[in-house]
Amino acid sequence: MTSASSRLADRRRARLMVLRVLVLALLGTLVARLWYLQVRTGQTFRDAAAANDVRTVITPAVRGDILDDLGRPLVDNKSALTLSVDRNALMGTKDHGASTLARLASVLGTTPQAISEQIRPCTAQVSKPCWNGSLLQPVPIARNVSVQQALDVSEQHELYPGVTAGPDTVRRFPAPYNLNAAHILGYLSPVTEKELTAAEAKGEVMQRSDLVGRAGLEETYDSYLRGQAGQTQVSVDILGHAQSTQASTPPVNGDHLVTSIDARIQAVAERELNNAVSRARSQISPIDGKPYVADSAATVVMDARTGRVVAMASTPTYDPNVWTGGISQSDYAALTSASAGTPLLSRAYQGQFAPGSTFKAVTTAAMLQDGFSTGTYDCSPNFSIGGQSFHNMEGESYGPISLKRAIEVSCDTVFYGVAYQMWQRDGGLHPIAHPLEPIATMAHAFGLGAKTGIDLPGEAAGDIQTRAEKQSLWNNMHGIWCKRAKDGYPELMGSDPTRAQYLQAIAKENCADGYEYQPGDAVISAIGQGGDLVTPLQLARVYAAVANGGTLYQPQIGRALIAPDGKVVKDMAPIVTRKLPLSGSTLAFLADALHGTSMEGTAGPAFAGWPENVIPTYAKTGTAEVYGKQTTSCFVGYAGTETGPRYVVAMMVSQGGTGVGTSGPSVAAILAAIYGVDMGHPNPNSTLPTALPVVRPDGLLPALPPATSLPTPPPPSPSPTTNQ
Repeated sequence: MTSASSRLADRRRARLMVLRVLVLALLGTLVARLWYLQVRTGQTFRDAAAANDVRTVITPAVRGDILDDLGRPLVDNKSALTLSVDRNALMGTKDHGASTLARLASVLGTTPQAISEQIRPCTAQVSKPCWNGSLLQPVPIARNVSVQQALDVSEQHELYPGVTAGPDTVRRFPAPYNLNAAHILGYLSPVTEKELTAAEAKGEVMQRSDLVGRAGLEETYDSYLRGQAGQTQVSVDILGHAQSTQASTPPVNGDHLVTSIDARIQAVAERELNNAVSRARSQISPIDGKPYVADSAATVVMDARTGRVVAMASTPTYDPNVWTGGISQSDYAALTSASAGTPLLSRAYQGQFAPGSTFKAVTTAAMLQDGFSTGTYDCSPNFSIGGQSFHNMEGESYGPISLKRAIEVSCDTVFYGVAYQMWQRDGGLHPIAHPLEPIATMAHAFGLGAKTGIDLPGEAAGDIQTRAEKQSLWNNMHGIWCKRAKDGYPELMGSDPTRAQYLQAIAKENCADGYEYQPGDAVISAIGQGGDLVTPLQLARVYAAVANGGTLYQPQIGRALIAPDGKVVKDMAPIVTRKLPLSGSTLAFLADALHGTSMEGTAGPAFAGWPENVIPTYAKTGTAEVYGKQTTSCFVGYAGTETGPRYVVAMMVSQGGTGVGTSGPSVAAILAAIYGVDMGHPNPNSTLPTALPVVRPDGLLPALPPATSLPTPPPPSPSPTTNQ
């Protein structure tokens, strides 16, 4: 028994020893961990704890103005009333703000739930809307409220604890000369999650309540206009109440953007574009016997020597003030409605039109550079190839005429014949390895079929049809065309059987050999129809290059950025894209032919009574046929001294009739406003402002006479009936 007791005692001692070792090991581990946390990494945790006691309050910067060439504000800021909610004060009430939110929602015509969502803190689990700013900062819930709404809150403060009404700034559109310019200027809307993430990655200060530029100049120059928000570091106690200010950085207001837009000419351009649309709708189409629809239109005024845009108008348009204070869903739906003509879309640089005979400047340049002469051509009423007959407008026939006269009277059949010869030289239906395609190549040299690079977002590229493009289109559409060739267009058979049959016939042709660049493709492309599409901006740029002697500029609207203290931050010089591959003799011939067109050609009626001996004019008309629609009206004109024409005006009206009958008088009126002809003081050396306006160091803009209305133009001459 003694031996058994001894073994039992030994086991007990062994267990106690193991237990002591474990206890000592645990104590050693605890001591080591405490040393690591308190000594080795203690400062890190102390810094983190201190940071938890500091909050950042953001002070927004005032957005910079957008000015015209004289310094007249096109967009600036106005004082407005904003209702804000102090969330901490609201949550301190008996019912945590429920009754306050109900009363506030009634004043604002919204719901308590909507306001509650606006002021709730943003977290990983909370989606928009929410507030991602400091909880020490009142949350703006309604901008640009009425005075009555602000008084309802301010005079009954006991009913609205934590709610304040105070001054704020919102975007304003002063509209000198009552201009619109909505598509140029753009608008503001709340920042997106993607933009917040990008700003954070770049170290920029941005909150979910911030507004950023959308569309137009507001978007392109947003980073300059927005400025830099200020920051104040505030220490808080354990309850989140502010104790003291640790550091403060004041906001830096945004830069002013000076543009090349001249407010007076912009207003004239808008007025004359509307006149052109009204003129079109008062005329009857000889093709369908109905008034012209004139569903959309645009005009562009460009300085040929710099590429700067002086004016740009588009219709249908909208009131830019619709964005101030936030846009309603119904208003936004109206701006994007196809039935309303999609007013949000700018036809000036986003709309694509068939250029019609205004394209003949490109075709003529290609002809002369390709070795064709300026001599005699046959202007017959029709041109037939491959069983198809292509005609002049209303079958006009001038017989043997010079190339200059062919441009002046816009004889289509002359250009058909030349384009057909070029097509044959490229191999016809069996093209050579590297077809020259002189007309398409020249169009690309003029910048057609590609974006111009204007400083506005969302520009359309247009299209110039080539053999390669047609092959690529066939590769993508072959299956669809063949299906349509078999099944037809049953969705159209009930409402428009003729169109359904026509489209099915086209689908059958495209299914079989839609990849082939047919002779018909070549000849109609030579007169700016078929697959050729351009924007009015591109068209103005083409003629600006002809007017200035062969320099293709990148269009610009931004002229300079000026800091709030008046210092020039950035002066944007003209940008040369390329020199045209044209000889001096070709450019001189084009100028002579375009001058003849305005004097004794198809553009003549638009310039009846114009002082040609003082200010020579140059022009080209166009009337483009588009299947299923009425004709597109196109007109380009420019004027100035014979040695240096300066300002170019292009106008295009979809389903608007003839070029000279609809657009011509309006283009002439815009040029008249530039050169003082409409005031009875024609000046061939007239130039719009080129020097930058001076912003004073105290931030005040130059004092200018009021720009409230335009001078009354002379009575319009009767609408010309010339076809082109």
